[in-house]
Amino acid sequence: MTRPAHLVLARKYRPLKFSDVVEQATAVRALQNAALEDRIGSAYLFFGPRGVGKTTIARILARRINCTNPKEGEPCNECPSCLSIIDGRSLDVIEIDAASNRRIEDVRELRENVKFQPMNSKRKVYIIDEVHMLTTESFNALLKTLEEPPEHVAFVLATTELNKVPETILSRCQVFTFRKVPLHRVQEYMASICKKEGIQAQGDALFWIARKGDGSVRDSLSFLEQAISFCGSEITAEKVRELAGVYPLEIFLKLTSLLMDPSTPSQDLATPVVEIFDQGGDLNRFIWDYL
Repeated sequence: MTRPAHLVLARKYRPLKFSDVVEQATAVRALQNAALEDRIGSAYLFFGPRGVGKTTIARILARRINCTNPKEGEPCNECPSCLSIIDGRSLDVIEIDAASNRRIEDVRELRENVKFQPMNSKRKVYIIDEVHMLTTESFNALLKTLEEPPEHVAFVLATTELNKVPETILSRCQVFTFRKVPLHRVQEYMASICKKEGIQAQGDALFWIARKGDGSVRDSLSFLEQAISFCGSEITAEKVRELAGVYPLEIFLKLTSLLMDPSTPSQDLATPVVEIFDQGGDLNRFIWDYL
């Protein structure tokens, strides 16, 4: 019997409702209210670091727009429209990676397609990821559509580099800023995932997993997956530090002891740093881990 393909944690636990999203309360509240009041805009732009929920919320919004049985500000995730979007089968929710579809010809094709009515949904939703990668000519072509969008179309643009998106595009969009998720919230979320997966993880281990993710839930989940592969069903802080390439705790303790002792000669303070370089280490990484 063929074993089912392994589903990575980031996909397995991808939020399906606004209320499942970790943090990003401002964007979530605004979009839910817009849905409740039937005031969904024609163009949104989500800006923020990677792995904090931009594309996830765009997909939830697409389902809520086209849901046939919405539950307040949430999609039902049970109707044919919601299920087709979740499964990636919907012909009316189109995801475009601007990094690989950045040419003027790609945007011209998009402009032609937006003219057609949705096949099975209320509105066609175009989710354009990494929109800052478009060429100047492509942005100019997209602008013409954003200026006078068809009523049956909604755009959600996502970017990690807002400064590379022309002001003319920004002025046609409702812009939402997504922020890094606080470390303690990521740590709590990792703990909840471990519980669901039947994994025992030390609190300090989860701290280092969350820190490795640097505010990105997706990156933290990816590293948690690595930790599970490395440690098995019991994740310890020592193993996670080793996996993350964090410098031995003894070096930090030694440096702290030297710093706290007023009689320490200045040249001795360099000893731990010299040890780091002798091990082929990176000074910036050492400072980050120490702080």
